[in-house]
Amino acid sequence: MKVLVTYMTQTGNTKKIADAIYEAVDEDKDIKYINEVDSLEGYDLAFIGFPIHQFNAPDEVKNFLNNNTNGKDIALFITHGAPSDFDQVSDWVSKSKEAAKDANIIDVFQCQGEVSKEIMDMLQNSDDPQMQQFAELVSKGKGQPDETMVQKAKQFANDVITQKKAWTK
Repeated sequence: MKVLVTYMTQTGNTKKIADAIYEAVDEDKDIKYINEVDSLEGYDLAFIGFPIHQFNAPDEVKNFLNNNTNGKDIALFITHGAPSDFDQVSDWVSKSKEAAKDANIIDVFQCQGEVSKEIMDMLQNSDDPQMQQFAELVSKGKGQPDETMVQKAKQFANDVITQKKAWTK
C-alpha cells in the first residue's frame, strides 16, 4: 500500500499532527505540503490535514479536496483553536467533509491547536463581544497539540490503515 500524508499549516500545529501520522505509518509513504501535490494518483490512501480558518477549511484546501479526492480513500486530520468538544467543531468538520463529498472518507481526526499570537491579539482587541469570548475560550489551547494528542493522532493513523487493509482483502 502506498500512503500520502499531505497537509497545510501556518503555525505548525497541523505539521505536528502530520509528522505523528507519518511516523505511525509503516507502509510505503510520502509526506508533502499540500501545495506540492498535483494529484493523488499512485496513492492507495491519503491523509489530508489542515487548520480551520474563520470557521471553515481554507479555500486552498477546499479546492484541493474538490479537485483531487473523487473516488479516493482518504482520512482527514484537522486542527483548530477551539477545544475539541466545542459545539461548532462538528459543523467545521462537516463543512470540510463536504468539500471531499466524492471521496471515500475513512475517518476524521480533529484536535485543538495553539492559536497564533496575532490571532489572539485580534480576537482579544475586537469590539465584538463574541470574538472576545472566543479569545478566552481558545486561550486554553496554549501548548496544543500536546503529547497526548500526538499519541491519539498516531493511533488514528493505525486505525485508518487497519480499516483500509480490511477493505482491500
